[in-house]
Amino acid sequence: MGKFVNQGDKDTRSGFGVGLLELGRSNKNILALCADLTGSLKMNEFKNEFPDRFFQVGIAEANMMGIAAGMTIGGKIPFTGTFANFSTGRVYDQIRQSIAYSGKNVKICASHAGVTLGEDGATHQILEDIGLMKMLPGMTVINTCDFNQTRAATIAIAEHKGPIYLRFGRPKVPNFTDFDQKFEIGKGMKLIDGNDVTIVATGHLVWEAIQCVEKLNAEGISADLINIHTIKPLDDELILKSIAKTKCIVSAEEHNVIGGLGESISRLIVEKNLVPMEFVAVQDSFGESGTPKELMEKYQLSCENIYTKCKTVISRK
Repeated sequence: MGKFVNQGDKDTRSGFGVGLLELGRSNKNILALCADLTGSLKMNEFKNEFPDRFFQVGIAEANMMGIAAGMTIGGKIPFTGTFANFSTGRVYDQIRQSIAYSGKNVKICASHAGVTLGEDGATHQILEDIGLMKMLPGMTVINTCDFNQTRAATIAIAEHKGPIYLRFGRPKVPNFTDFDQKFEIGKGMKLIDGNDVTIVATGHLVWEAIQCVEKLNAEGISADLINIHTIKPLDDELILKSIAKTKCIVSAEEHNVIGGLGESISRLIVEKNLVPMEFVAVQDSFGESGTPKELMEKYQLSCENIYTKCKTVISRK
């Protein structure tokens, strides 16, 4: 098993900020728009270095999406920034009609996703955003796991032609992937090789899954661990290759069990290779106020929950 070292806890939103600044320096067509959350989205350094390419729209997220769509017509590459709830649910009509329908090259970048947003509570903790965005034709959906991967993803999406939803978070979490990694949209990352069970994790649950694999190893159980950062398009080939070997699978995500990564995988395996599957996700509920750690435990999104589901799915083979 590969050993993953935490290089120091960092928030994934800061990875976005660093990546955006690097893009600003290398590509003059990069523009940034924010809806009154510049500090929270870590966009201040871009704003300070490129004031003529930064647009503070204010608390008018729908307007921001329309402006961004228009900017693409002249060849610009706009990155919008606000909380995930306001990047999707509040502006779904504008994204569908003005961005997705016409394939506009807008990068919708969303922080504070999931229950790990913490104390702001249920109104801000959107758990439906991946489902909303993956249903839009032509929309690429990415959910990163740590600071380094978020930085790499931010840089990579600038090269992709078409609308993208990039989802990241607020809390400081383990930073364990390579700083200079090559981020390939639509390509999952095999982190650990194993034979007994496949674990497919995304976002903040990737580190939890790594801890789970160590616990399983102590019992003589080997897990194939895949980091799926791109929810859509899904890396079908990597998942199918893994389950052909392990004969069972567990998905793990900080999102509603309805509409998330797990459901995309379940559709795939029903069509191609039906094996037992278990889901680690929020069970069709809203969140609540609390610390990220408390909420991860309450909503059954921890290493222990992945471990339990692995034991269950293995017993079903």
